[in-house]
Amino acid sequence: MAAATMSLNSCSVQQPRAAAQRLHMLLHFTATVAILYYRLTNLIHGDVPTLPWVLMTVSEFIFSFIWFLTQAFRWRPVARTVALHNLPDDDQLPKVDVFICTADPSKEPTVEVMNTVLSAMGLDYPSDKLAVYLSDDGGAPSTVYAMKEACSFAKEWLPFCRKYGVKSRCPEWFFSSYGHDELLFRSQEFEEDEQNMKLAYEQFKENVERKTSGASAVNDRPPHIAIINDNRKENQIQMPLLVYVSRERRPSLPHRFKAGALNTLLRVSGLLSNAPYMLVLDCDMYCNEPTSAKQAMCFHLDSKLSSSLAFVQYPQIFYNVSQKDIYDGQARSAYKTKYQGMDGIGGTICSGTGYYLKKKALYGSPNKEDEHHLYPQESYGESTKFIDSLKAINEDTQTDLFTAVIVAEATKLASCSYEDNTKWGKQIGYSYNSLLESSFTGYLLHTKGWKSVYLYPNRPCFLGCTTIDMKDAMVQLMKWSSGLLQVGLSSFNPLIYGATRMSFLQSMCYAYFMYSPFLSIAFLIYGTISPLCLLNGVSLYPMASDPWFKVFATVYVSSLFQHLYEVVSTDGSVVTWWNEQRIFFIKCISALLFGCADVMMKSLGVAKANFRLTNKVVDKEKLEKYEQGTFDFEGAKMFMIPLTFMVLLNVVCFVGGMKRVISDGNLDEMFGQIFLSWTTLLFSYPILKGLIPSKHKSKKNKT
Repeated sequence: MAAATMSLNSCSVQQPRAAAQRLHMLLHFTATVAILYYRLTNLIHGDVPTLPWVLMTVSEFIFSFIWFLTQAFRWRPVARTVALHNLPDDDQLPKVDVFICTADPSKEPTVEVMNTVLSAMGLDYPSDKLAVYLSDDGGAPSTVYAMKEACSFAKEWLPFCRKYGVKSRCPEWFFSSYGHDELLFRSQEFEEDEQNMKLAYEQFKENVERKTSGASAVNDRPPHIAIINDNRKENQIQMPLLVYVSRERRPSLPHRFKAGALNTLLRVSGLLSNAPYMLVLDCDMYCNEPTSAKQAMCFHLDSKLSSSLAFVQYPQIFYNVSQKDIYDGQARSAYKTKYQGMDGIGGTICSGTGYYLKKKALYGSPNKEDEHHLYPQESYGESTKFIDSLKAINEDTQTDLFTAVIVAEATKLASCSYEDNTKWGKQIGYSYNSLLESSFTGYLLHTKGWKSVYLYPNRPCFLGCTTIDMKDAMVQLMKWSSGLLQVGLSSFNPLIYGATRMSFLQSMCYAYFMYSPFLSIAFLIYGTISPLCLLNGVSLYPMASDPWFKVFATVYVSSLFQHLYEVVSTDGSVVTWWNEQRIFFIKCISALLFGCADVMMKSLGVAKANFRLTNKVVDKEKLEKYEQGTFDFEGAKMFMIPLTFMVLLNVVCFVGGMKRVISDGNLDEMFGQIFLSWTTLLFSYPILKGLIPSKHKSKKNKT
């Protein structure tokens, strides 16, 4: 095959970024060790107040530990490109299944979900080798109706996109102000067809919204499988297989959240389409580049990579990020620095959406015979048809006709009892040991010897909608931090379990994600102990004239400039740098702190595992505030309690401490704490602003 001899992709280390970062590591590490030495020697031999100095030393050890873990991302960042023209012909490409998961129509608008479905159906891939599955954990009958409407609309939409080379195959995006100017050359014929298509879309949208208005999740229901479009029937319009899947749900039986939904899709798709590869998408993350599947195949079909390659991860790019991006919705640090760093040392973390995965990776280890095939029914369940499909997963054979018997068998695979006494969620499929099913399963794949690659193409392959208020941002981060920390404190912790099964640098990266919630403790100590000591005239830092003060200043300035360099080198600005600094501080004393508390309560049995679904319904008032760069704390008051307490404490201590410094004349001795308290207040300005009632709020309350 041509793919075996011609290069399908390239990988290059990002220089001089890697060299500059390694030099910075050496300098910063030296200064950090000096600070820890200063703290410990003064605690042991010096005449210092023990409790505050112990607490400050603990916080600085936490900062140093997390900083040390972060360096793994900076060791060998790489960039990858693909060569689509070297791919084999369409008839030689492997089959691909697309898995889209939705959970609640009241929080995930059905029209938005259908747009994601339509964009997936529009992938530039042979229609007889593509299948799109929607897992509906809401089980609302209106969603089945919406799927049928989407299928009918696709018969007009897909030919239109192919005829005019439309790349944005999400109709909502294409007809919006964001995507309307995609085609520079607009003939009269195109204008007429576009107008007709827009009318057809508006009609489709109206029908779906009317039918799904007020729809809610059905939490007690049998399984339901519906073949919406059979791509093997002789149709003039080439469209992929389209399947609706609603697994059984009973209030008294385990639900397993998204991991359970994905495992059900693995089994059902094995029976119906049996593709060796799969794309996983969140219901609000639509396909923006139709060639994404072929780009992923440039890695999966590479003979040098394919035997051990588990998945190809794309970045999550958000179309609604405002110019100021006050909540760091674009997650620049993750997708433009950390993921590229992980890619250079064994493979990046699985982010949960926008990744093409080899199904075989979920059933065993690379380059080894699947041990689960020895006693297949004990591992995979009693369905012999599904077990047979696993044996033929890499064979490009036509699956059976979708008879009533096949659909009934697929329905049985979606029942609650099917996984009983099997290894689903334990040793095969997506793991049930964490609510962050994709990230944890990706971690387990890396411990088994699988690799992954990260591709950041010029045109975003997937676009989604980021959070636009503080509440949703906090809920999302708390869910992530709690889930990852829980893994970090379990027997699967990356520094023992992971480090013996993958490269130490890669285990450091996973350790950073899992242990970074501990930063909340360090920030809490810094933000309370330091100002209290300032108020009482207790010194915690060297005098400003002391040479040791320069060491503390060096570490602080070094961290700021390192972050600034990363932001600027990834096309960011000083404003981006400042907003990231501020929101990182705010999130540490709120979401990360609550994430730590959540893990502690679960370990004590006070709280149960709960999947927190982010609200994807856009509120116009919230959107206006977000675009103006105004923080919206509505619904997030609970998260803000620790930070509000810290801010008020710092206000009192800063004012009282300054009076004391002026009267005692010891500015040289207390300068470090004054600066720290002032910095805390500067970062917390949005909180201070929220505490002071504005004229607009007062007038609103009076009316």
